[in-house]
Amino acid sequence: MQAYQFQTTSENGFIRIPEEYRKNIGFRIKVTIINDEQLDTDWDEVFPPLIDTKTWKFNREEANER
Repeated sequence: MQAYQFQTTSENGFIRIPEEYRKNIGFRIKVTIINDEQLDTDWDEVFPPLIDTKTWKFNREEANER
């Protein structure tokens, strides 16, 4: 197995393999994608909180007594 590393951008879900690598690459390849951009994600929508911690009062001393 031979490994090649390069940076590119995706266009409608397709990635372009640079010309200098195409002649050395067969039809069966393994692809690993590492996204360099951080998307603006509202994590509260993706993972809604199980309990409302904004109104929850926590007393450390009381918890340690248990």
